[in-house]
Amino acid sequence: MLAILQAAGWPIWLLLIASIIALALIIERLIYLRREKILPRQLLDEVIQVYRNGKVTPDIIDKLQTNSPLGAVLAAALRNVDAPRDVMKESIEEAGRGVAHVLERFLTTLGTIASLAPLMGLFGTVVGMIEIFGAQNASGTNPAQLAHGISVALYNTGFGLAIAMPALVFYRHFRALVDSFIIDMELQAVKFVDVVHGARK
Repeated sequence: MLAILQAAGWPIWLLLIASIIALALIIERLIYLRREKILPRQLLDEVIQVYRNGKVTPDIIDKLQTNSPLGAVLAAALRNVDAPRDVMKESIEEAGRGVAHVLERFLTTLGTIASLAPLMGLFGTVVGMIEIFGAQNASGTNPAQLAHGISVALYNTGFGLAIAMPALVFYRHFRALVDSFIIDMELQAVKFVDVVHGARK
């Protein structure tokens, strides 16, 4: 492996750093963006039960806030449980925007790496081509320098594509996952609003 890195020249180190960052972000997002962690299955039913039993206290709201992203949205609804429907929905939307920001954390960086890796590979290719042309002199071509230039060009192109493809796949996957979580959260929050205002009529 070290021989490949040496053959690929110094531009490969930029790609190596990008690949380590991308891998760390992918692992972190895979661990964090789990459905049971973001949208606990029984949470809405439990919150509805607490509301119907009239046991809504600041302590319960604080616990709900830290429970999960869905909990944070439902906690915003519980804080405004006596407010008109529009005020309640507005507070849910504000909490939802904050939660969406947390869920999308690091995705921009991952998307940037997916876009930038082929360009970094292309940069390495250009450096390799410069070395190839540098191998030409008045006495002819230096074969060792020519071979090194070709390996720099090809290795960097290959590494750039090898990093970009999985990074792009995971970026798209996480984006779709976050969008589905947000839609699911909105539906559950609207259901809770309907329960509260239906019970009030």
